[in-house]
Amino acid sequence: MISKDDVTGVILAGGRGSRMGGADKGLQNFRGMPMAMFTLLRLAPQVGDMMINANRNLAAYESFGVPVWPDVLADYAGPLAGFLTGLEHCETGYLVTVPCDTPLFPQDLVQRLAEALVRDDADIAMAAAREADPGSESGAGSQVRAQPVFSLLKRELMESLVRFTQGGGRKIDAWTAEHRTVLVEFEDAAAFSNANTVAELHRLEQQR
Repeated sequence: MISKDDVTGVILAGGRGSRMGGADKGLQNFRGMPMAMFTLLRLAPQVGDMMINANRNLAAYESFGVPVWPDVLADYAGPLAGFLTGLEHCETGYLVTVPCDTPLFPQDLVQRLAEALVRDDADIAMAAAREADPGSESGAGSQVRAQPVFSLLKRELMESLVRFTQGGGRKIDAWTAEHRTVLVEFEDAAAFSNANTVAELHRLEQQR
């Protein structure tokens, strides 16, 4: 089994926040604290070490008490830039990635991803959840949707990701397809609801 002490968590807070009017999503208030801090406090008990990937307001993030690292790739290159940044600064055998804008993710996320990684002898364990087809009635036609920004990775994948991104690759699924990846289905799809807009943020605050 993988010990939680051998897992480092990285909070991905490096985006532009375009759909939130350019606001830094991780610093938006969620239940009385910055959303990234809420996310950090939810992830911290699940891992041995923590860091934040952010590209602006670094002093604000540093006040959370964990290391803060900007993207190692230029021009807001997306979540894979956060993956690579995390891997480059990871000192444990495994890295788990969690976005700052999905604060109600499962509290057994890392445990279940780690169990699947070992069971399937995989390189990457990725969360997934079953979502109803919005065009169907009573949830018929539901399908399992991967949540690629919730992934547990072996640190040894760093060289592969360096090559992929240096070649211009930016899509998570294109990179993970190169490795043994196991999907781990979580029952509560709402746990992966994220806040791209202020309205979505307010709705999330009311969610249990």
